Amino acid sequence: MKATIYSLEGKKTNEIELPKLFDNKIREDLAIKLYEIEKSLAKQLYSPSPFAGKRHSASGIISHLRHDWKGHYGKGISRIPRKVMWRRGTQFFWIGAEVASTRGGRRAHPPKIIRKIRKINKKEVKMAINSALASTANEKYLSGRYSSLKDIKIKLPIVVETVPNKSKDIIAFLKIVLGQAFGVALKNKTVRAGKGKLRGRKYKSNQGVLIVTSKDEKVKMKGVDVVQANRVSILDVYPLGRLTIFTEKAIKELGGKKE
Repeated sequence: MKATIYSLEGKKTNEIELPKLFDNKIREDLAIKLYEIEKSLAKQLYSPSPFAGKRHSASGIISHLRHDWKGHYGKGISRIPRKVMWRRGTQFFWIGAEVASTRGGRRAHPPKIIRKIRKINKKEVKMAINSALASTANEKYLSGRYSSLKDIKIKLPIVVETVPNKSKDIIAFLKIVLGQAFGVALKNKTVRAGKGKLRGRKYKSNQGVLIVTSKDEKVKMKGVDVVQANRVSILDVYPLGRLTIFTEKAIKELGGKKE
């Protein structure tokens, strides 16, 4: 399987033999399995400090024994843990502490930092990544992901000699190569309709195009995602069929991997 190499002016310059991973069978089941695992690992965990509400001298349950030292016998108060504010001989003034029903105490049922690790075989990880990369060169998956590109034919995969550092040059190249499909190339950030604006998700955005470079190429641009070939994750490509542009060096790096 060969792909056309484009120059920065959008002209066809040469052809390159694609790595075997682009010919692999696309395993959707393994791709979604790896995606769910990577997504759960990337999630920011939330929990209060394990010592929150427990930084007091109060501990245990105060006894109600008749002649017990610092006991609550005859005081008419409950057995909850208490810290001593002052004392006069055997007379104490306590304030409830530690437990959830007291001021400054711990939370009753806080979220806990418990991450359930899901296991996946190394071979399945490799097959899932290869399937995700192969889907970027498959017109069926591209049109399935982008409904606006069903009637637009793009020769996949798109390979460019190198990616310029200037944003205006990248945009000009995308306009030439993608043509009518340029509308989905850049990220479009809009304000969400409805109550989601009040719940921490005010904006929504499409992903835009993904540019895969080699480890030697450095590109930085707003509106597109740039990732090195040796660091491509399932989170970058899923759902399958993402619009992706490879550099010539990136294709060679992918071909050097064990498939």
